[in-house]
Amino acid sequence: MKLASAPQDRSAGRILAIASGKGGVGKTASAIGMAHAFSQMGERVLLVDGDLGMANIDVQLGLQPAADITSVLNGKVSLTDAVGPAFGGSQKRGGFDVISGRSGSGALANLAGPGLTKLASGVAALALSYDRAILDLAAGADRATVRLALTADDVVIVINDEPTSLTDAYAFVKTLRLHDDGAAPLVVVNNAPDMITAREAFGAFKKTCEAFLSFTPTLAGIVRRDVNVPAAIRNQTCVSVRAPACDAAKDLQALAGSLARGKEAA
Repeated sequence: MKLASAPQDRSAGRILAIASGKGGVGKTASAIGMAHAFSQMGERVLLVDGDLGMANIDVQLGLQPAADITSVLNGKVSLTDAVGPAFGGSQKRGGFDVISGRSGSGALANLAGPGLTKLASGVAALALSYDRAILDLAAGADRATVRLALTADDVVIVINDEPTSLTDAYAFVKTLRLHDDGAAPLVVVNNAPDMITAREAFGAFKKTCEAFLSFTPTLAGIVRRDVNVPAAIRNQTCVSVRAPACDAAKDLQALAGSLARGKEAA
């Protein structure tokens, strides 16, 4: 799915974009949880806040970065200079690197043209220094979000069982495939009250994609509803750090393992 401007031949630096049709489905918490899970597996991971309108990875992780994507796009620092460690430091298992956005700022929401191309190419180049780069995209399907999604090797769209989540996720997939008819986003059902409900939600989404897009999505994983997730967000940490044995942490670890192996959910 990478655009021509991004490096095409690389043995490292696989880029995973995390998207959602609407806000509030737990996309950013999922991206953070996956970054931690991949790191626990021994990968060197870079997590990039690609929400150019309302970035919040720094808030969810309690970070106070000296530089962020806004600084990069304003020409004040290089993309490499905006990299900082999350908890534990990037060299320790479970730790990973982060490029933060500008929390609460909508100034870059309409970034387009050369600036957006430069950012996408820069992330692709920087990803070569890591085993995996994770792009936490803005909710929805605006131009910048789709452009960054097309830079990725893999796209995961996070849904839940709410009808608005399913319809907005469909709109994202439709827009993405208008730009790349070979795009095949994977699906994660998040905040699932139970497995039956989660599979029913995925089934409804799959049926819609098949009927109107001639595309059969793959279920990458299910993350169960867990009180430890909002507790971790309130404490500005990752759920698998706060409660490593909880259901959500186990599901995120299983999801990372599935994605690393290229397998669909059982």
